Amino acid sequence: MKNENHLVSIHNAKAVVLKFIQALNEEDFELARTLLAEDMHFKGVMGERDGADVYIADMKKMKLKYDIHKVFADNNEVCLWYNIQMQDQDILSSGWYKLEEEKIKSFQVIFDPRPLLT
Repeated sequence: MKNENHLVSIHNAKAVVLKFIQALNEEDFELARTLLAEDMHFKGVMGERDGADVYIADMKKMKLKYDIHKVFADNNEVCLWYNIQMQDQDILSSGWYKLEEEKIKSFQVIFDPRPLLT
Protein backbone atom coordinates (compact mmCIF):
# COMPACT_ATOMS: atom_id res chain seq x y z
CA MET A 1 0.00 0.00 0.00
CA LYS A 2 2.87 2.37 0.77
CA ASN A 3 4.21 2.07 -2.78
CA GLU A 4 0.73 2.72 -4.23
CA ASN A 5 0.31 5.86 -2.09
CA HIS A 6 3.78 7.00 -3.19
CA LEU A 7 2.78 6.66 -6.87
CA VAL A 8 -0.48 8.51 -6.29
CA SER A 9 1.41 11.33 -4.58
CA ILE A 10 3.85 11.64 -7.49
CA HIS A 11 1.02 11.55 -10.04
CA ASN A 12 -1.00 14.21 -8.19
CA ALA A 13 1.98 16.55 -7.75
CA LYS A 14 2.85 16.27 -11.44
CA ALA A 15 -0.78 16.83 -12.47
CA VAL A 16 -1.10 19.96 -10.30
CA VAL A 17 2.08 21.54 -11.66
CA LEU A 18 1.21 20.77 -15.29
CA LYS A 19 -2.31 22.16 -14.78
CA PHE A 20 -0.77 25.31 -13.25
CA ILE A 21 1.54 25.83 -16.25
CA GLN A 22 -1.32 25.20 -18.67
CA ALA A 23 -3.48 27.75 -16.84
CA LEU A 24 -0.70 30.35 -17.08
CA ASN A 25 -0.25 29.62 -20.80
CA GLU A 26 -3.99 30.08 -21.34
CA GLU A 27 -4.02 33.19 -19.13
CA ASP A 28 -6.58 31.51 -16.87
CA PHE A 29 -5.20 33.25 -13.79
CA GLU A 30 -8.19 32.31 -11.63
CA LEU A 31 -7.50 28.61 -12.18
CA ALA A 32 -3.75 29.11 -11.68
CA ARG A 33 -4.48 30.87 -8.37
CA THR A 34 -6.51 27.90 -7.08
CA LEU A 35 -3.45 25.66 -7.49
CA LEU A 36 -1.27 27.80 -5.21
CA ALA A 37 -1.13 27.69 -1.43
CA GLU A 38 -2.22 31.01 0.08
CA ASP A 39 1.22 31.59 1.60
CA MET A 40 3.26 30.26 -1.31
CA HIS A 41 6.80 31.52 -1.92
CA PHE A 42 8.42 32.13 -5.30
CA LYS A 43 12.14 32.65 -5.82
CA GLY A 44 13.54 33.59 -9.20
CA VAL A 45 16.66 35.02 -10.75
CA MET A 46 15.23 38.54 -10.66
CA GLY A 47 13.48 38.47 -7.28
CA GLU A 48 11.18 36.78 -4.80
CA ARG A 49 7.45 36.94 -4.13
CA ASP A 50 5.44 35.91 -1.08
CA GLY A 51 1.76 35.10 -1.34
CA ALA A 52 -0.35 33.64 -4.11
CA ASP A 53 -2.19 36.89 -4.84
CA VAL A 54 1.07 38.84 -5.25
CA TYR A 55 2.48 36.19 -7.58
CA ILE A 56 -0.66 36.02 -9.74
CA ALA A 57 -0.79 39.83 -9.99
CA ASP A 58 2.72 39.72 -11.48
CA MET A 59 1.79 36.92 -13.88
CA LYS A 60 -1.19 38.94 -15.14
CA LYS A 61 1.23 41.71 -16.10
CA MET A 62 3.98 39.53 -17.59
CA LYS A 63 1.82 36.92 -19.38
CA LEU A 64 4.75 34.51 -19.73
CA LYS A 65 4.38 31.44 -21.94
CA TYR A 66 5.95 28.06 -21.14
CA ASP A 67 7.08 25.28 -23.48
CA ILE A 68 7.80 22.20 -21.36
CA HIS A 69 10.64 19.90 -22.47
CA LYS A 70 10.90 17.50 -19.52
CA VAL A 71 9.09 16.72 -16.27
CA PHE A 72 10.65 14.99 -13.25
CA ALA A 73 8.57 14.10 -10.19
CA ASP A 74 9.57 12.73 -6.80
CA ASN A 75 7.00 12.56 -4.00
CA ASN A 76 5.58 16.09 -3.65
CA GLU A 77 8.30 17.76 -5.69
CA VAL A 78 8.27 18.38 -9.44
CA CYS A 79 11.06 19.75 -11.61
CA LEU A 80 10.46 21.10 -15.09
CA TRP A 81 12.84 21.98 -17.89
CA TYR A 82 11.12 24.48 -20.13
CA ASN A 83 11.53 27.48 -22.35
CA ILE A 84 9.89 30.57 -20.94
CA GLN A 85 9.01 33.25 -23.44
CA MET A 86 10.19 36.54 -21.96
CA GLN A 87 10.54 39.81 -23.86
CA ASP A 88 10.03 37.96 -27.17
CA GLN A 89 12.84 35.52 -26.38
CA ASP A 90 12.72 31.84 -25.45
CA ILE A 91 14.84 31.40 -22.32
CA LEU A 92 15.81 27.86 -21.27
CA SER A 93 14.81 27.57 -17.61
CA SER A 94 14.25 25.09 -14.84
CA GLY A 95 11.52 25.25 -12.21
CA TRP A 96 11.49 23.28 -8.94
CA TYR A 97 7.99 23.07 -7.43
CA LYS A 98 7.23 21.83 -3.91
CA LEU A 99 3.67 20.91 -3.00
CA GLU A 100 1.78 20.55 0.26
CA GLU A 101 -1.77 19.21 0.39
CA GLU A 102 -1.86 19.17 -3.43
CA LYS A 103 -1.15 22.91 -3.72
CA ILE A 104 2.06 24.56 -4.88
CA LYS A 105 3.68 25.78 -1.66
CA SER A 106 6.92 27.08 -3.14
CA PHE A 107 8.92 27.09 -6.31
CA GLN A 108 12.18 28.34 -7.63
CA VAL A 109 13.03 29.15 -11.23
CA ILE A 110 16.57 29.44 -12.56
CA PHE A 111 17.81 30.62 -15.93
CA ASP A 112 20.59 32.67 -17.49
CA PRO A 113 19.24 36.25 -17.55
CA ARG A 114 21.97 37.69 -19.82
CA PRO A 115 19.85 37.67 -23.03
CA LEU A 116 17.27 39.84 -21.24
CA LEU A 117 19.85 42.37 -20.04
CA THR A 118 21.24 43.37 -23.44
